[in-house]
Amino acid sequence: MSNIGIIIPERAADIGNFMVGRLLPFIEKRSVGPFVFIDHMGPAELKDYQNLDVPPHPHIGLSTLTYLFEGAIFHRDSIGSAVEIQPGAVNWMTAGKGVAHSERTPENLRHTDKKLHGLQIWVALPKHLEESEPTFHHIEAKDIPAWEEDGLKIKLIAGKVFGKESPVPVHTPLYFIEIINDSDESKTVNIGEHLYDESALYILEGQIKNDGNAYDPKQILIAKDTKLCSFEMAANTTVYIFGGEAFPEERYIHWNFVSSSKELIEQAKHDWKDQKFPKVPGETEFMPLPATSLK
Repeated sequence: MSNIGIIIPERAADIGNFMVGRLLPFIEKRSVGPFVFIDHMGPAELKDYQNLDVPPHPHIGLSTLTYLFEGAIFHRDSIGSAVEIQPGAVNWMTAGKGVAHSERTPENLRHTDKKLHGLQIWVALPKHLEESEPTFHHIEAKDIPAWEEDGLKIKLIAGKVFGKESPVPVHTPLYFIEIINDSDESKTVNIGEHLYDESALYILEGQIKNDGNAYDPKQILIAKDTKLCSFEMAANTTVYIFGGEAFPEERYIHWNFVSSSKELIEQAKHDWKDQKFPKVPGETEFMPLPATSLK
């Protein structure tokens, strides 16, 4: 019997002037552990007149994780952070009680042809940190734990697993793992004994097989039992395994806000509409609250 409980397909979503593939949330599975939102950006080939421009927008109650495969994004936030993220590095911004940030093509790339490809992820905060002060951390690619095992390349992008720990300062037990088989032959992966609580697998490229079934890219596979996580990776395949402890309380998502409290979300909506959120230095634009958001 297959250990795969739910298969989530990638669905197109518009984030302004850029289309992405939405993976979470899904109607049948709103979250996996503390992971509540995942967008797959690209792969996109942008001309010299095309740029990523996501103006200042707000968040509460979550941490954002940006991880790029190709290209670059310049991040600015209301804490005062101004950082260019490159492939393999991690931007980790914890919104807490409220933060605003922008995401744009860096100045040095705005008038050239370029590529953009990566993942943007929201990790919900535990209830006692939902109204904490916002923070920002940038971790360079060289500082992310990476190793080879049984012919596979593995990175622990965030969290704690395999007896290793990423320097990304997460707030609850979780894991976000990259596994690459860049060889010319298939490899068997059996890591269930290391995983815990809820777990899912995203196929970026290539193919995996499980219990005689083949699965292709742009799908998330949700495990019925994390401890039975075993699969075969075809040659030239890349997957991401993520999960961890789920919260005892439900998490509500509205626009860019995540919280265990509908009241906090309502307050955040009004605060953003009334421009009471802190400003992003160096930015003058403002992403309006969706017209249908207010009660």
